[in-house]
Amino acid sequence: MDSFDIVVRFFQNGGPFMYPIALVLVIGLAIALERWLVLGVARHRNRRAFDVAMGQLRNKQYKAVVDTGAESSVPIARIVAAGIARYVSSRRREDIESAMEEGVMEALPRLEKRTQYLATLANVATLLGLLGTIIGLIAAFTAVASAEATEKASMLSTSISVAMNTTAFGLISAIPLLLLHAVLQTRTSEIVDSFEMASVKVVNALADAGALPARTRESDA
Repeated sequence: MDSFDIVVRFFQNGGPFMYPIALVLVIGLAIALERWLVLGVARHRNRRAFDVAMGQLRNKQYKAVVDTGAESSVPIARIVAAGIARYVSSRRREDIESAMEEGVMEALPRLEKRTQYLATLANVATLLGLLGTIIGLIAAFTAVASAEATEKASMLSTSISVAMNTTAFGLISAIPLLLLHAVLQTRTSEIVDSFEMASVKVVNALADAGALPARTRESDA
């Protein structure tokens, strides 16, 4: 209970700027939670869809791969389907790789959606904390100017202590938001890397099945 009272007192003593900083923190945490869940679900669905697609490729069910990708909202299924659709019209390895790279580029914005806001919100929280401190100091010095000489030192130290609370709270809010931003970026990069690995595996699976030449000669490029 004492810890709770300390937190409440700290928040109340910080002044009005504590509320917008708290709002920024809540928004940032909500975005981080939503992105974490979305990326976790995407990772699981992509893995499952890729296993299905590879099974169809091994059985040379190319039309089934394309049809599944056209009906699916899972990025990896659409990426593989784009590669196989290009394979049907062109047996060139470079064309297939290009089609799947295009699919990766289309999926990337949906994976990175709103993640960049966390870094912005962290900066906003820090700046709001500094602004609250500056305004608090201005108010403190203004009040001290008209105070009794014996009260000035005590009033000034108390006012500065209260004003610094907003800076502290701004940093307390910004640090976890920056850490969450880094974690989500890493998680997104892992999914994108899995897309690129899937593209390589699809091309290799076609080559192993004898459906592709070993490597297109420069004269054919």
